[in-house]
Amino acid sequence: MLSIGNTLPTLIGTDHNGNEVALAKFIGKPLAIYFYPKDDTPGCTAQACSIRDGETALAAQGITVLGVSADNPASHQKFITKYKLPFTLIADVNRVIIEAFGVWGPKKFMGRTYDGIHRTTFLFNKEGVLIHKIEKPDTKNHAEEILKIFDKNK
Repeated sequence: MLSIGNTLPTLIGTDHNGNEVALAKFIGKPLAIYFYPKDDTPGCTAQACSIRDGETALAAQGITVLGVSADNPASHQKFITKYKLPFTLIADVNRVIIEAFGVWGPKKFMGRTYDGIHRTTFLFNKEGVLIHKIEKPDTKNHAEEILKIFDKNK
């Protein structure tokens, strides 16, 4: 997993429209990249809707938010449309970005162990340096969490 002080990896992903997205293009502004397990599931929906509802406050601080999961672009597009999400979702079906950030690994649910995405948010300053990781985000208040951390790190 990336550590505080690491720089934003220069990776390229595919967004919900099927377009390439180079992470490096976000250097120059504060960036929150959040990894989540699956589109349109309860926790992931709460988290996405929190960010949607906090979009005005996030934008006022110049913070860009990207969501990343292993879902495909069509699934992301449906998720965005259903919940009116105003930010980019990256479809990392081959888990290149997910594994580079170190968020893929063993998880437990109902006594069963399996590999999956660990819900984690990485906050980068405008120089592209990782300033904070949220390893157990509050899905219902995630936008507020992001804003508070960026506010403390001004």
